[in-house]
Amino acid sequence: PMPLALADVCIETGRFHQIRVQFAHAGWPLLGDTKYGNTTVAGTAGSPAYRGVALCAYSLDFTHPGNGKKMSFRVKPQDWGEFGKNIIGKKMIVLLLVTGAVYFFLQYLTPLSAPVLLAMLFVTIFGPMMKRMNQRLHFPRPLSAIVLLIVAIVLLVGLLWILVSWMLGSLPVWIGNLELREQEWLEAVRGLCRSVGEIIGVDTAYLENTVSGRLQEGLDSLEENILPGMLSQSMQYVQWFAELGGFLVTFLIASVLLAKDYDGIMNRLLDQEACHVLLEVICGIVRYIATFVKAQGIIMTTIAMTAAATLGIAGINHGILWGILAGILDALPFIGTGVVLVPLGMFQILDGNWGRALVCGVLYVVCIFLREVMEPRLIGRKIGVSPIAVLVSLYAGIRLFGVWGIIKGPLGFVLIYETYHSLARMFDRQREQEQQE
Repeated sequence: PMPLALADVCIETGRFHQIRVQFAHAGWPLLGDTKYGNTTVAGTAGSPAYRGVALCAYSLDFTHPGNGKKMSFRVKPQDWGEFGKNIIGKKMIVLLLVTGAVYFFLQYLTPLSAPVLLAMLFVTIFGPMMKRMNQRLHFPRPLSAIVLLIVAIVLLVGLLWILVSWMLGSLPVWIGNLELREQEWLEAVRGLCRSVGEIIGVDTAYLENTVSGRLQEGLDSLEENILPGMLSQSMQYVQWFAELGGFLVTFLIASVLLAKDYDGIMNRLLDQEACHVLLEVICGIVRYIATFVKAQGIIMTTIAMTAAATLGIAGINHGILWGILAGILDALPFIGTGVVLVPLGMFQILDGNWGRALVCGVLYVVCIFLREVMEPRLIGRKIGVSPIAVLVSLYAGIRLFGVWGIIKGPLGFVLIYETYHSLARMFDRQREQEQQE
């Protein structure tokens, strides 16, 4: 840290900023002086505990123009250590207020305005592309937005079509072998019961009958309770699809309207200094989303290649396809690759392939480890924060928002980070303007 000294200065003229300029020229800029001071002092002593210039007119003497009396005024210079504590306290208050506002926004306002917010992000992220389409193809912005949305929908539907076609194509084979599989599973259960009975000294016939009875009870409960319950909730499924349709329609309409008046909205925001904070926050969110998408692509590719290679080498039927599918589904919160690897491991156990089942289990743990290690590092480094901070935001998001906390946690952290620093920069600009005046 830079050495500090307390100086007593007596001025004889009233030139503008003469103390600050002379001390800076002599190589001893005033504490907190970001205008004339060098970057070293401004970056260490000037922040974050010291805001403003450490300059106090503690003594003033003059002759009263009316009665001729000598006037003397004395004040004690403020304790700069206490000043720093007060500033830190104010910063903590601002940080707590921003954190509470972000939580309220994510918990209560986001579900109500999610389609419009998503449309704003879409138009902001793809704004440059729509501008190029307008310049080269002479497409109006609303038409450019519609074209981009159609391309995205076609790609998504195509991917789902390939996936569903592959699964439906394999379904007849699974159904045709279902009876054979059932016999194999029963034989595997009998073999397991015999092995366990010999180990623990229990009659194998009794153990086999008990396990078979429990399995049959479970199947009967599935047929009598779970399946009818799923069918009885068909109206709820219809409601979910209706809500999804409403969400998509609102998103499409909002995207077209925002794309049409995008330049006008941005110009109106730029004309108002108070909205600069909002623009900085939006830019920070867009930067985070771009970083998040890129990080997810890298993680999914890494996991897909690892799973495909491992399952293929292990000799599992269609192992490469299962590995690629596991990598794609790894983006799902919590369950991720478990959607593929856990059932696949169970099938290997029922088939008696304990080694392959162990491979599926170990691969599942490895995939979880890869995501937990890579995600904070890829996201944290790109947005300029510590990976541990991103990891903490993930955990806090899960605790506060449940499954969606995996997205809302880091997003809320970015909102707090960008809003707080944008407000700090705005206050600094206002303070510098006041000092210049």
